[in-house]
Amino acid sequence: MALRPGRAPRTPRTAEVVRTERLTPHMQRVVLGGEGLAGLTADTCTDHYVKLLFPSPGVTYPEPFDVQRIREEFPRDQWPVTRTYTVRQWDAEHRELTLDFVIHGDQGLAGPWAVGVRPGEKVRFLGPGGAYAPDPAADWHLLAGDESALPAIARSLEALPHGCTAYAFVEVAGPEDEQKIDSDVEVRWLHRGDRPVGEALVEAVRRLDFPEGRVHAFVHGEAHFVKELRRLLRVERGIPREDLSISGYWRLGHNEDGWQASKREWNERIEVEQEGVRAAS
Repeated sequence: MALRPGRAPRTPRTAEVVRTERLTPHMQRVVLGGEGLAGLTADTCTDHYVKLLFPSPGVTYPEPFDVQRIREEFPRDQWPVTRTYTVRQWDAEHRELTLDFVIHGDQGLAGPWAVGVRPGEKVRFLGPGGAYAPDPAADWHLLAGDESALPAIARSLEALPHGCTAYAFVEVAGPEDEQKIDSDVEVRWLHRGDRPVGEALVEAVRRLDFPEGRVHAFVHGEAHFVKELRRLLRVERGIPREDLSISGYWRLGHNEDGWQASKREWNERIEVEQEGVRAAS
């Protein structure tokens, strides 16, 4: 069955942790491998993602593992917990899937797991899904995001042809969180410090002297600054919706479960508000 853009296949895979690496103070890399990755395809989009399935503590699930069966037979509080992560790299030859995790000490579920997991341990996931890759027909490219969007931005920059016009803005906590990206595009690293998430990003994109021609933009990260940048790009700059990949990966004050439950309503409301402003201007 063909993968529908933006949706992850619903049959889970089981992978084995091959190795881990601490990239920066707030980023941990986990490389997955094993026979469970046979036939996987994750090279058509630069924002491919997988949904990791973490078992509810103390719960044993029947084999073969079936998400639909679990949801039919187990109470909701015993369902596996899902966390979504971008594929940083897919090495089909060696059958290795690389995921990078933003970590904040002991906070959250997936971050502490990524720090503590050891080679040989198993993990189940759904996917990959995905919908974006830089359009080679665009005159120039704009990429902007916080740490959560860094894996997709890095992969997108590495996919761009040498010498193309592109502007990349990445907001991180501080200089120690910058990463080496194999691209001739100069990344403009913005150090957040004590400022609100995304404030520096909005300022930087607003100050950008937009080149002539058609832009293809990728803007992802915390929902509030994404909302501001969407207004800038759609309403003020008049960029067509089809030339934008723009969405909140997360929302301040919400875990993934809470954000995913409200994300559609949030996006629809913003769409109506901003499209109304655009039409009236």
